[in-house]
Amino acid sequence: MKIETKKAFFDEPLYLESGRILQPFEVQYETYGELNTDKSNVIVITHALSGSHHCAGIYEGDRKAGWWDNLIGDHKAVDTTKYFVICMNNIGSCFGSTSPQSINPATNKPYRFKFPVLTISDIVKAQIRVLKSLDISNVEAIIGGSMGGMQALCYAIEYPTFAKHIIALATTAYTRPWAIAFNKVTIEAIRNDPDFKDGYYDPKDIEENGLNGLAIGRMAGHISYLSPSSMDDKFSRRYVHQDGLYELFGRFEVERYLEYNGYNFPKNFDPLSYLYIAKTMNIFNASRGSDTLAQSLYKIKSNLHLISFSGDMLFRSSEMEEIYNTMIEQNMTNVTYNEIQSDYGHDAFLVEVDKFKDQIVEILKG
Repeated sequence: MKIETKKAFFDEPLYLESGRILQPFEVQYETYGELNTDKSNVIVITHALSGSHHCAGIYEGDRKAGWWDNLIGDHKAVDTTKYFVICMNNIGSCFGSTSPQSINPATNKPYRFKFPVLTISDIVKAQIRVLKSLDISNVEAIIGGSMGGMQALCYAIEYPTFAKHIIALATTAYTRPWAIAFNKVTIEAIRNDPDFKDGYYDPKDIEENGLNGLAIGRMAGHISYLSPSSMDDKFSRRYVHQDGLYELFGRFEVERYLEYNGYNFPKNFDPLSYLYIAKTMNIFNASRGSDTLAQSLYKIKSNLHLISFSGDMLFRSSEMEEIYNTMIEQNMTNVTYNEIQSDYGHDAFLVEVDKFKDQIVEILKG
């Protein structure tokens, strides 16, 4: 599989939903496969909160492949021998695109809290800039899960004829209090960590030493990404062998799992980026700018395919079913809905690809 990593630079202003301007800005992106002569084989992949542009393949010297490598690649469901796949790092994220740690041209110092609050619409608008710079005016499909699914819905509503197919997995039309509450735990844990230094920390210190506040918040996040059933299957009541049962801080396996994932996360993810992305997700509402969700969804011209997971506790199946029912009630026939039976939880869209990859193949066949 041919993989290329690039960065697009734009000096023209990006007018944001908040009324602010981002100028200049950069978008890091990665492409897989070959673009055909008429540029008709493009598939856009949109990523979730902690994802990046590296969605498939493996870098030399790395042990871990891209986050959706089980879906994307040569002769896989999203077949890179046939399609030209592009995944862009969201602006606001910390993997190469303009973010709170980027230099503010007005001060020649990092933006930090002077960085603007972004919406999903702003992120998609920046991606459209990249695609237009590549002379891509429409695509075969846009595929994304979780926050990536929010972006996919935004494409469908705000750029109604841009994609033939929109495939949104494990997402929602507007963020509910349950998800906002989990984000609040992380936000408060970060803000109240003295090593956060009110946002004026040295990123190198965080990379080396981590940040306990973000680690604790990430533990809460991991709970929302799983489910009671998947935790039972994965950990049961197993106890860490090296820890004594009657030691006060002896641990069950589930506790060790949360510690490992929580305390390693800040070494690879910027705390300010996390705060901004959490805010972006919290304020997401597909009906913003319209009186009702129905009016927003009625704009969709692409074929919208919704895939939910029965065990998803973060964005429940009923949330995606609401999108489907709202469109059906308006006699819209360009929508499908499939609830995958899964006990895994929210992360099933990343882990249980075997349960929906055939559906994606069929969708792409038309």
